[in-house]
Amino acid sequence: MISCANPSAQFLAHQQEIESAVLNVLRGSQYILGKEVEALEDEFAKFLGVKSVIGVANGTDAIEISLLALGVRPGDEVITVSHTAVATVAAIESIGAIPVLVDISPDTYTMNPDQLDEVLTSKTKVVIPVHLYGQSADLQRIMDFCEKHNLYLIEDVSQAHGAKWQGKRLGSIGHIGCFSCYPTKNLGAVGDAGLISSNDNSIAEKVRKIRQYGWKERNSSLIPGRNSRIDELQAAILRVKLRYLDDSNNKRIQIARSYTDDLINCNDIQLPIVKDGNEHVYHLYVIKSRFRDELLRFLSASNIYPGIHYPTPVHLQPAYKNRLRTSINMSTTETVCSEILSLPIYPELLLEERSMVTKNVTNFFECIIKAQKS
Repeated sequence: MISCANPSAQFLAHQQEIESAVLNVLRGSQYILGKEVEALEDEFAKFLGVKSVIGVANGTDAIEISLLALGVRPGDEVITVSHTAVATVAAIESIGAIPVLVDISPDTYTMNPDQLDEVLTSKTKVVIPVHLYGQSADLQRIMDFCEKHNLYLIEDVSQAHGAKWQGKRLGSIGHIGCFSCYPTKNLGAVGDAGLISSNDNSIAEKVRKIRQYGWKERNSSLIPGRNSRIDELQAAILRVKLRYLDDSNNKRIQIARSYTDDLINCNDIQLPIVKDGNEHVYHLYVIKSRFRDELLRFLSASNIYPGIHYPTPVHLQPAYKNRLRTSINMSTTETVCSEILSLPIYPELLLEERSMVTKNVTNFFECIIKAQKS
């Protein structure tokens, strides 16, 4: 069986180091917000090239806490996309803010900057582009918009750990970067974990307070806060994996290139497009075809199990349908959800497994062509 992702394979690739790191924590006396967390925060900050990184419980909390640290209040509006994990929108609503959704670009499936002016109001406070599938949203135009209207920019980097835009690591460009370290991510824990990055010391200090009851010193709540602490076990595991992140991403890039080389001549398929100035780290390798559902069934019959990211836009999900404000035109978002497919990709994917995937995809489209000619 070839699955879309395989986080256990990464554990096996670094098993000895991970088990040693975990054992050191278990033999110690600190299990939450200790030396491992501090070291992870320092090492990831150096990796990104930012002043501060703060560990939190998960990626959803990372967005929620970031919004609170920026002073976003109930009734304030936050612009983001509908083609994303529900977590992006759920985090906005969790603090009483109002998500406002725009469409995506048809080439990268990331935020369409052309629609930002359309949804801007006096209540808009933040824009959250999602760096989807492993590469940057159109940051220059989004930054220009934010600067023009005095808005905060939060980068959702949960699918693009280590990727670069104009030579800079994603998460180091906006006012804040938010990362999920869910097990399938490019930098994945063995459980939930999240990271927040910033070059603004005052923002970082507020984030640190909010994640633990508003404390700067124990048992003294200076501001309203909450409990969103990353534990030492997850931090220790992430420290091991961070050492190999660039190497793992390079393996993803090589797999993606081989996919593209093998599938470039397939009709009725759109392959991933990498924008100039972007370094794509292929959290997902997403193709698009009007024969998506048939292809999915064909691959499943050969024990190949791709994913769909995402099958239903947030604004069309039962919990959100008919109650979220969106841009007038959401056609790209509503179309791609029925045509996209995420082929299996992870650093440990074997050469014969990659070949099996592309052979089956090619065979499927050859069958389509024959059927059309007959």
